[in-house]
This record gives sequence, structure tokens and C-alpha cells, in this order.
Amino acid sequence: VAGKKGGFRLYDGFEPSGRMHIAQGVFKAVNVNKATQAGGEFIFWVADWFALMNNKMGGDPHKIHTVGQYFIEVWKAAGMDMSRVRFLWSSEEISSRAEQYWGRALDVARHFTVARITKCCQIMGRKEDNLTAAQILYPIMQCADIFFLEADICQLGVDQRKVNMLARDYCDASGRKLKPIVLSHHMLYGLKKGQAKMSKSDPDSAIFMEDSPEDVHRKIMQAYCPTKPEEATAEPTSSGAEAAEGMHLEADALMNPCLDYLRFIILSMPGSTFEANGVTYTKFEDARDSFLSGALSEVHLKEGLIRALNARLEPVRRHFLDDPKARELLQTIRQYSKEAVQVPPPSPRARVPTAVVFVELPGFHLTLSS
Repeated sequence: VAGKKGGFRLYDGFEPSGRMHIAQGVFKAVNVNKATQAGGEFIFWVADWFALMNNKMGGDPHKIHTVGQYFIEVWKAAGMDMSRVRFLWSSEEISSRAEQYWGRALDVARHFTVARITKCCQIMGRKEDNLTAAQILYPIMQCADIFFLEADICQLGVDQRKVNMLARDYCDASGRKLKPIVLSHHMLYGLKKGQAKMSKSDPDSAIFMEDSPEDVHRKIMQAYCPTKPEEATAEPTSSGAEAAEGMHLEADALMNPCLDYLRFIILSMPGSTFEANGVTYTKFEDARDSFLSGALSEVHLKEGLIRALNARLEPVRRHFLDDPKARELLQTIRQYSKEAVQVPPPSPRARVPTAVVFVELPGFHLTLSS
């Protein structure tokens, strides 16, 4: 692929929905920069129609589009090199080449059973037994996206692996020689015990890109931070079920989110360092071993992590403070979040007139003959 004439193409798709957590922001920017520096062109598939099918933002197309614009602004401020990055909106691209797109989607659909397609619905965070008809179409369309965009490499989270493998199996079934390469990235743990990944529905399960320094301090100081694997047994929650589904690329009995942030957010960039308790670390393994041996305390680890995370987030904060367009977008997104959590007051019970009627029991039985 690296020697392909004209370069190679990677793709990732995202549903515009709600706020952006640090895995989508910083970690994604790091991965994209690595890919483009290696000579690739990165296509971001802004999956607005997919968000609509998955009922994100209440199924409001205008809100979905606004959130998509907000995501792009975050990546610009997070250090993503945009020189070899393109953003394509699914609604626009599919509409402009409808015959090509839907022809491919139908061909994907005819090669697989409904049972096989529904097994891919983990990509939406949905269970197989509670799907709308639109959500069953979702994996078929995501599979078609890969060929529609002419992607050589699928660079998505490991939670999307099932549909990526569906695309490779489709190549076998349809006689295509060149299969897409699946380059999955790690899913960061949630900050609470037993959370196999972050959750937008739980604000304290992750650091978000516009979190204040106080938010970062509070969340990290409260974060789960075990030193022994036996302390890290996943709780019987939905997140634990996700872990059982193989949400991660490698076995990790510890499931320590603080070490996860250190490895994939702070020390993932080339030449990056981490300072804690007066010691500067250039390798994750050295910092991890110091923590596990007791040479680096939990408090010192977390204090160093807070400083490093705030340093990563500060350019994003400044961008959304200083840039008028970005500031307006963030204010709109925050308003959407408030609207989403508002619970309408219960409607007053209607007052229905009640009447009681007393009727004398019949003293005889009426028959047809009478």
C-alpha cells in the first residue's frame, strides 16, 4: 500500500453527536498525523445520515450538522495536520453519486444474511434484539462506505472491527482481489472502575475537549487507579459486557484509566515527555513500572497527569475562546446538551367527572317467546 501510485487512502467515519472526549480529540489527531506523515491521505466521513439513523441529537439534521462543524473545529485546534485531511459529508456525497453508492450497498446486502448483519450492530452501541429497521441498514451502508470512498485502510476504533471484517468478507464473496486493511486503534478506558470505554452519557467517565482545568483536576483525582490486577475486576455493568466483547487490542487485567491516558494521550506523540514527582519520563513503560513498584505514588501520578492533560487541552480552550465562529459553535453545543438532559414536567392528570348509578336488579328473566 505504501508504494501505491498516487499514495494510499485511509478513512474513519464519525457520527456528529454531543461533546467530543479526549480520545476522539487528541488521540485521533495523533493517529491521523502519524498516517499522513507516512504518506497517506486521510478521509473523514462525516456520517450525518448515519447519526440520523442512530437517532443522535434527537434525529435533528440541523443539530447533527452543527455538531459536525464543532468536531472539525476541535481537531483543528488539537494539532491535527489538515494538509492531507479531507472532510466529506455522507449526505452530500451519497446524494451526488446515489447510483454508485446504493448499487454497492445493495450488492453488500445480497451477500449476507440478516443474522450476520445484526451481529455488526455493536458499531452503533446497540444490542441485536432492539434495532430499528434503519439501524439494520447501518452496517450495510458502513461497509459500502469503504468501497465508495476507495479506502485502502480502515483506521477506526477496535469497536468497529466487525463491520471492517464484513468488508473483507464481502471481497471474498464478490470476487474482489484487494481487501481493505484494518488498522484499529485502542479504545481508552472510562475513568470509573469497570468502564471498558468512555461514555458520552456519563460526563465523569472521560475528559472532554472543552473541560476546564477544574474539571480535569476533579475527574482525574477521582479516577480509578489500581496497582494490582485483582483489584481491577470489571463490575457487572454494560461496560463490563463490552469488555467481554473484546473492546481492546491487548489483554490488560489492570484496566487502569490513568495509565491508559498516560500511554495513549500524553506519551503517544513522538518526543513527548511526562514529569511527575521531579522525575521526567520519556517512555510509558518506565513510568508504569515506577507506579506499580510504589516509587511513584498515585497522588504524584495523578498530579503529573493533570498538568500534562491541561497542557494538551489549553490550545483547544484558547481556540474556542478567541475564535468567534468556534465560540458560537461551542455555545450552541452546550445549549443542545442542556436541552437533552431537561426532563419535561409530568402533565397534570386530567379531571374526569365520576358518576355512580344505582340500578335495581331485575325481578324476572326476559325470553324471546315473551
